[in-house]
Amino acid sequence: MQKPFSIALVGNPNSGKTSLFNALTGLNQKVGNFAGVTVDKKTGLCPLRNGETVQIIDLPGTYSLYPKSQDEQVAYDVLLDSNNPDKPDMAIVIADASNLKRNLLLCTQIMDLNIPVIIVLTMMDIAKTKGINIDIAELQRHFGVPIIAANPRRNKGIEELKKTIEDLRKQKYSSRIGFIDIQSLCGDWIGEAKSIAQASSDYAALHLCCQLPDVPFLHAAQRMQMAAEMGEAKFHKSKIQGEEILWRYRKIADIIKKCVQEETPMQKALRSEKIDKVLLHPLYGNIILLVVLFLLFQSIFSFSTYPMDWVEMAFSWLSATLSNILPQGLFADLMINGVLAGISGIAVFIPQIMILFGCITILEDTGYMARISFLTDRLMRSVGLNGRSVMPLISGMACAVPAIMAARTIQNKKERLITILVTPLMSCSARLPVYTILIGLVIPSKSFLGFFNLQGLVLMGLYLLGFAMALVVSKIMDLFIKVREKTYFLMELPVYRAPRWKNVGITMVEKAKIFVRDAGKVILVISIILWVLSSFGPPQKMRELEQKYATLQQLQPTRTVQLNNEFATEKLANSYAGIMGHAIEPAIKPLGYDWKIGIALITSFAAREVFVGTMATLYSVGDSENIDASLREKLAAARWPNGKPVYTLGTGVSLLLFYVFAMQCMSTMAITKRETGSWKYPIIQFVYMGILAYAFAFAAYWILA
Repeated sequence: MQKPFSIALVGNPNSGKTSLFNALTGLNQKVGNFAGVTVDKKTGLCPLRNGETVQIIDLPGTYSLYPKSQDEQVAYDVLLDSNNPDKPDMAIVIADASNLKRNLLLCTQIMDLNIPVIIVLTMMDIAKTKGINIDIAELQRHFGVPIIAANPRRNKGIEELKKTIEDLRKQKYSSRIGFIDIQSLCGDWIGEAKSIAQASSDYAALHLCCQLPDVPFLHAAQRMQMAAEMGEAKFHKSKIQGEEILWRYRKIADIIKKCVQEETPMQKALRSEKIDKVLLHPLYGNIILLVVLFLLFQSIFSFSTYPMDWVEMAFSWLSATLSNILPQGLFADLMINGVLAGISGIAVFIPQIMILFGCITILEDTGYMARISFLTDRLMRSVGLNGRSVMPLISGMACAVPAIMAARTIQNKKERLITILVTPLMSCSARLPVYTILIGLVIPSKSFLGFFNLQGLVLMGLYLLGFAMALVVSKIMDLFIKVREKTYFLMELPVYRAPRWKNVGITMVEKAKIFVRDAGKVILVISIILWVLSSFGPPQKMRELEQKYATLQQLQPTRTVQLNNEFATEKLANSYAGIMGHAIEPAIKPLGYDWKIGIALITSFAAREVFVGTMATLYSVGDSENIDASLREKLAAARWPNGKPVYTLGTGVSLLLFYVFAMQCMSTMAITKRETGSWKYPIIQFVYMGILAYAFAFAAYWILA
């Protein structure tokens, strides 16, 4: 089968590459893995104007062709290995027009690989607001390759890009190959190295020389010959790399002077510097960061109160309505106490999930999230990490799975491993429903100075506790994991800008959909399984209970309602679920937990938010009287056999701390295994987090009980 004509999308991170990929391929996409690595490979089919179809490969974002992380190594291998199955026939290089000088560096490197190139300028609107005017025709003349301005989000420039692809394939463009003279930089020996390695260009040969020990696609004889050439030429990798980058930047700067006009750049720089003097101050900056976090968690409780009440009321009304409409029997019981109870237990927290993601999106859009990385770099470095670890940790507030995948950008293997191992300690959105129900149950809704809400402060404290423990564990791991490699954290701070409110709204809705879809599927399945386990038990025991209460009904006809409730409670305790819960109760009773909480701990290993759905199902099955009561009311009414309440302050805080630290997520363990290539590390995660969870929960219960 003939290999389809393939085009690689290449660009710096956050340059608009993914948006362009989506615009070109639409729904004709698939996700796999690049050969031999766990890095995601997105490919898609793009129909051209002339009826042809080409394959688009979305390469991981990279700043240059010198790889410093697993993602960048993938881009390097695809572009330089002539035998790589993903080797492209053409490259579309995406460049952020608002930061042209840095983005054009990668463009010039790919041009020197003898690959036909099209440059696509994105972020033209941002460049315009920054007072940057680009003469695209003049820029194209100096570079000698086609240059297109596009806005993939609004589908602008896509048709022109498709026509340019067709024209370049038909060689209607005399696409320039080569940006700098590599032989003048290195000497004539680079031509010999090119011949030995059978490289596509002098520049490709230079790259192979720089990465010689790590290049997997050269055989032993080639390595030896190239090493001999390098030795004879007294090749110095760092010196050549430094000179090459300076050559490129000098030439790029000269072209930009002729093609780009920037209005009052000094004023914009001064304004940005003035803001950063406050927000990045060692003292004031950290105080402002804490205030921002405080406002974030206060808003989660304050702004979500009314919509959460409406959702609770809607499900209570629906439960009561169904109980009146549906004929009594197993189906009605399954629908009301199984499916509906499980889903309602999680649906009520959708407003809080939306607010959390909305706030995070605002922080990213304004450019403040990058400042958080900068502020915390010194702290991260003191525990064996660096500022690059902050973004995965902050992303962990949403979900640990993509956060662990984001650690691929960390070039130091030790720092990357530690980041992966501690990221699950960050409180993700799946923990939020658990925190909310328990905080609302055992923490009084008090306010200080009319503004500071105690429940919001406790929620913020739980998030900070997870972060603090992540730092402690990182420091301990830093002492045991020995790697001599050192790294430095360099990043470009984005300009401050107003958040795109449409983008914030779309993100909130999309994240809510994902939460409902992903969590809903798991909760629905587990709710049905739980209903079955809670409604049925050993046949002999169930018959004995039915006979016992049938006799009591005849003897005490005036206590019918009370006896029905007692029967439901005892039936649940002797069901298959009850047997499971009672089996682990001795291990969890020192933490203040009863057998129902034990069942929830087991089921929530599939996903933490299942805890709430499990409790909703268990208390619905076990309560035939208060069908329309909310879950919080049912938990507040729960009692031990001696009449004492189950959910005291000690038990509530114990459960909160347990869920701060416990590894209750199969998906996180699976992605850790995938990213590290071994089950050893997810097992280490599960064990150390389990020990922390049990120890803190035990201490909290016995201190507060």
